[in-house]
Amino acid sequence: MSYLRYVKLIGTMHVSPKSREEVIRTILDERPHAVAIELDRARFLAMNENRKMTLEEALRFGRKGLINYALAKVEEKLGEEFGMKPGEEMKAAISAAQALGVPLYLIDEDINVILSKIAAAPGREKLLMALEALGIFLPVRLGEPSDPMAEYRVMMVGFKRRYPYLYRVLVEERNEVMARNLVSIVENLKLRGVKRPKVIAVVGLGHKPGIEHLLDRAKERRFLSPYWTAGVM
Repeated sequence: MSYLRYVKLIGTMHVSPKSREEVIRTILDERPHAVAIELDRARFLAMNENRKMTLEEALRFGRKGLINYALAKVEEKLGEEFGMKPGEEMKAAISAAQALGVPLYLIDEDINVILSKIAAAPGREKLLMALEALGIFLPVRLGEPSDPMAEYRVMMVGFKRRYPYLYRVLVEERNEVMARNLVSIVENLKLRGVKRPKVIAVVGLGHKPGIEHLLDRAKERRFLSPYWTAGVM
């Protein structure tokens, strides 16, 4: 049977205040047995410590550090446009899990693995990404989109067309990791005696359809993913 009967995914825009409100409302209303979020341990710790990498620190880490620094700056700029710092919806999920006293799981791929894959991107995609990133920092105020979710979906389609390699490693391969981890969480809850586990997973909007598709196709079985991350609470 489909694992979607156990897992409800909330697809969020990482910089949308509405997404933060939806996360809090859904978790408190659904009262799940566990909450999962699109973070790995390194990003979870950095977010909790409110730690930001400086350009000087990024240079010490070489190419991977510069990629990480550039991506963080892009998210910060988008956060200014939409009125919310990146990661606020993940913090909301953590707080809601704490309020209910349920375990929190980190299901995303390790950031160092992700950065290594980005560093191996074709030169054409790297150059285009650099040029587009520079464009984001131009002092242009875009205004509040009338339908942020629809605009985000269009953006994802465009991203896939322009960056086929990066789309595969940043979206599709991470979808596979997160789906495996969610299956493992469900099966581990069953092993603990929960007859019908209910898990809420908070992921980026671009990941939601792919993860749902993978969970729908996965055959229900005792399965422990090698990527599975123990609960942090």
